[in-house]
Amino acid sequence: MPNYVRARVPGGCYFFTVVTKNRAPELTRDDVRAVLRTAIATTRQRWPFMIDAWVLLPDHLHCLWTLPDADGDYSRRWSTIKRLTTQSLGQSIWQDRFWEHVIRNDVDFRRHLDYIHWNPVKHGHVERAIDWPWSTFHRYVEKGWYSQD
Repeated sequence: MPNYVRARVPGGCYFFTVVTKNRAPELTRDDVRAVLRTAIATTRQRWPFMIDAWVLLPDHLHCLWTLPDADGDYSRRWSTIKRLTTQSLGQSIWQDRFWEHVIRNDVDFRRHLDYIHWNPVKHGHVERAIDWPWSTFHRYVEKGWYSQD
């Protein structure tokens, strides 16, 4: 079995991709979204992190997190989120692993922010990013970072 070495930068910003088991279209179901929201909130109470961006698609999600200073343990957070959703749903909906990327600078952050928010359009779920309900795109439109178009 491969020995994965993950980059850990205490207080860093990370881009993540997390996928459902067998790419099953589970994540946009109302019950799964509610359980996931609760799992994230519970995890953030114990191990805080800031959610900079998020998009939830039927079979995967992408997000940007910033961890607290002196803390680089995002694996514990993902493990807890996955465990709590599995316990609440009575079965696991997750692939075993996730993909991470350390954000290196402002340009890298913006590139990943755009990728996250364009993803529902890329996958053909909507024609415009503003039309996808499960995304922080709306937050960034309100901030003036993006136009609605």
